[in-house]
Amino acid sequence: MQFIKHALLAGTLALGALSVVEAHIPGHYVAEAPGKYEWKTASSGGFTYRYLTNDPMQARFYTLKNGLTVILSVNKKEPRIFTFIPTRAGSNTDPRTNTGLAHYLEHMLFKGTDKFGSLNWAKEKPLLDQIDALYEKYNKTKDEAQRKAIYKEIDRVSGEAAKYAIANEYDKLMAGMGAQGSNAFTSYEQTVYMEDIPSNAVDRFLAVQAERFRKPVLRIFHTELEAVYEEKNRSLDNDGWKVQETLLAALFPTHNYGQQTTIGTVEHLKNPSLIEIRNYFNKYYVPNNMAVIMAGDFNPDEVIKKIDQKMGYMQAKPVQLYNPAPEKPLTSVITRDVFGPTPESVRIGYRFPSAVSKEKPVGVIVDELMSNSAAGLIDLNLVKAQKVLGGGSSPEWMKDYGVWTMFGRPKQGQSLDEVKNLLLSEVEKLKRGNFDDKVIQSIVSNYKKRQIEEYENNYGRADKLLETFVLARGDNYPDQSRLIDDMAKVTRQQVIDFANKYLKDNYVVVYKRKGEDKNIKKVDKPAITPVEVNREAQSPFLQQVNNMPMADVQPVWLDYKKDIQRGKAGAAEVLYVQNTDNDLFRLGYRIPMGTYHSKVLPIATQYLQFLSTDKYSAEEISKAFFDLACAYNIYSSGDYTTVRLSGLQENFDKSVKLLDHLLRNCKPNEEALESLKGRLLKSRADNKLNKGTIMQGLINYAQYGPKNPFNNQLTNDELKALTSAQLLDVLHSLFDYPQQIIYYGPKSIGEFSQEIASQHQMPAQFRPVANRQAFTQVAQNQNQVLFADYDMVQSEIFWVRNTGAFDPAALPTINLFNNYFGGNMASVVFQTLRESKALAYSTYANYDTPERKDEQYSISAYIGSQADKFHEAVAGMNELLNVLPESPKLLETAKTSMKKTMQTERIRQDGIIYSYLDAQEKGLDYDTRQKTYEALDKLSYADLKAFTEQNLANKPYTYCVVASEKRVTPEDLAKYGTVKKLSLEEIFGY
Repeated sequence: MQFIKHALLAGTLALGALSVVEAHIPGHYVAEAPGKYEWKTASSGGFTYRYLTNDPMQARFYTLKNGLTVILSVNKKEPRIFTFIPTRAGSNTDPRTNTGLAHYLEHMLFKGTDKFGSLNWAKEKPLLDQIDALYEKYNKTKDEAQRKAIYKEIDRVSGEAAKYAIANEYDKLMAGMGAQGSNAFTSYEQTVYMEDIPSNAVDRFLAVQAERFRKPVLRIFHTELEAVYEEKNRSLDNDGWKVQETLLAALFPTHNYGQQTTIGTVEHLKNPSLIEIRNYFNKYYVPNNMAVIMAGDFNPDEVIKKIDQKMGYMQAKPVQLYNPAPEKPLTSVITRDVFGPTPESVRIGYRFPSAVSKEKPVGVIVDELMSNSAAGLIDLNLVKAQKVLGGGSSPEWMKDYGVWTMFGRPKQGQSLDEVKNLLLSEVEKLKRGNFDDKVIQSIVSNYKKRQIEEYENNYGRADKLLETFVLARGDNYPDQSRLIDDMAKVTRQQVIDFANKYLKDNYVVVYKRKGEDKNIKKVDKPAITPVEVNREAQSPFLQQVNNMPMADVQPVWLDYKKDIQRGKAGAAEVLYVQNTDNDLFRLGYRIPMGTYHSKVLPIATQYLQFLSTDKYSAEEISKAFFDLACAYNIYSSGDYTTVRLSGLQENFDKSVKLLDHLLRNCKPNEEALESLKGRLLKSRADNKLNKGTIMQGLINYAQYGPKNPFNNQLTNDELKALTSAQLLDVLHSLFDYPQQIIYYGPKSIGEFSQEIASQHQMPAQFRPVANRQAFTQVAQNQNQVLFADYDMVQSEIFWVRNTGAFDPAALPTINLFNNYFGGNMASVVFQTLRESKALAYSTYANYDTPERKDEQYSISAYIGSQADKFHEAVAGMNELLNVLPESPKLLETAKTSMKKTMQTERIRQDGIIYSYLDAQEKGLDYDTRQKTYEALDKLSYADLKAFTEQNLANKPYTYCVVASEKRVTPEDLAKYGTVKKLSLEEIFGY
């Protein structure tokens, strides 16, 4: 289950903008007349609902007789539905004596009821009652020896109870109907359960959800509690989380935003109360405090009737939500320090008005004027000017307050106070009105573009509806819908007034310093005996749901010859799919030259953002793209560089010309180059402090040896020696190389091909591409351990093995193996290592398909566990890799899930083109999903077992381990193979 803070980040991802265009830009958004969004009432199918005039999502808001809110938005683009079931209660409503309780409960609502998840409820219930009583006794006992004895009894009785439990039956129910992404999250004011289901699975989905919330049973509790312990320990290894918690604690000395973390305190985690968890459920999981939100392909008249039939049994109760006294104003600057192994940074936080405040539109504009990744004050004056290594701002809009933060990372030799002062100096400019108020209209245009993109998919729609329910049960939907209109009306003076009102010496500054955190108290591992998971068992309820009919939906496979139109623009091939939905375009120039051909290429593309041309300054270029509501980025993989441009079709010509002009005519800037070199050197040093990046390096080392794609970089000395001439030669000539032009937009292929040929400058004959640096995957002939020492509570382990040449005939078996073995919460790996043995919060395994036909397949398996469970974790994964557990029921579920998913999956838009290009790299000219779909019914456990024995079982592996040498010793590592402790220089290549 995810533990996330649901934030609405207002930064846009756009590079660069043409305020050199003084006249009104057609792409600018113009506010509609007031009163555009008004509540109306209508009836259909026997149910009355509210709707908002001019709502692009055409959402219907129902309130059932028991108070349950139902919000429906129809989107027919694909036969799937995204669903949220939220409760308006989260960590804010945790009892002060039981923090983390809402998050506990979120985990437990995947465990079933008396009707599913149980083999024999009559025999299971007395044992669960014993466990309840034992936990209450455990919580009241202070003597450590007695507590250990009680927990040993909890472990024993839990093992007995687990014999009657069916682990992960909820996940099997959802997988059996073709659901994807089963998950949940808890935040301050909400606990939310999400699913992505086929449109023909509504009856099954509602049957399961109605039962799920009827009377949840807290079974298999102590192993799930261990998963929460792991989650807590992961948070202790996450410096970003610690900074955020520290900042909120200072900003809110009385409000639960700062006084109660969602995951809870170590002390409360160690003393859970099942009685308090049930009390919380009974208090807050009531229909008048919950909603069913659905966006996708359905008939709303039919769906509301079905929801009423299934969820109407729920009984309304009075709900007392968290309603604290207002915080006293902060009257001084508060300073805090956080220590940890990651790079240093500074974060400054202010209290803002709440998400439902009438001041929110001004607050959004204030944030965007400060940082929008293109033309904000921080973007232009600090980041583009290279005065800091990195920086920006973001708001978090919540029900009682908002929080606005600025953040910055220091350059080499720069102090955190210097970064703080630079950020505050930009705030002062805003307060004095030293900003271009034309940017406000550009901000609004970019918001409008983003809204169009969000409404294209079911998740984006459902997420907007979730926000309005959690904040105000939907009552603020008119304000939410007219946000862009209101932003367009914001004046310079309103911005100045808002900034001077809220941005005073009333902030919290948190310095993230490098060093040992002496305050960490990890949650110690309790003694837990692995429990039964009963993979083969099925409750009558599961069988009943699986027997419910689902209307037939036929899969739709891509036909690359029909679904993609081809043309020519000069010497370049055009690959085209038309956008018939809206006026947005996405353009790509795909050049067969990447980092395997040139180590200088990615540095040149970074240099580009700081360069002027003979017509425009670097700042003017950034503003120009932002004004046009267009964005570009240049990404280099090993084999390809793709230049992408997206935005409003009406600004297509201007943005294409501007991008070509920039690349063809950029001029050297020696000062910017020296600053860039310094920032890159500092970023490289910071990368060596990031455990995730270190692990990426270990995995590449395991796959390819000492010289690998990860460390295929210039040395520091080579970086320092780079000249502007070298970098400009790369940039000026980038469009002189062979390229495929990819277009998804409203223009016809004929119109587009003609326009792009005239706007995009290409030579009559392309330059030849330099030879490619070859990287050969190494054979794992004996067990080896690659180790990197890192100051952390947990240990992280990856198993790596290259297995054999790419063979497309193996793809159906591989895809089924991944689903069955390690790809989801119903898989063998998750059930065994997390559910049964409680060894990890996160664990998975995947047999990876190579990107190119001349590369090998490989296996990667992962587990992140407490360091004191290192040996158990390794043994547990090794056992699964060596002997594939047999579960006919789980295998059938995997097949059914894959088939139902493929029946309703639709690859659309430019995804069609990129699917084709991916197939081409593998030497294929067809949609591989069809082969898998047609083969599934013929595949058996014997096929998976043979596959495992041929490729995985009892084979040598390279173990990649990132852990603290204080907690996982060389002697521990040596038990699994020859140990090689890699230096950071060996890993990174610099």
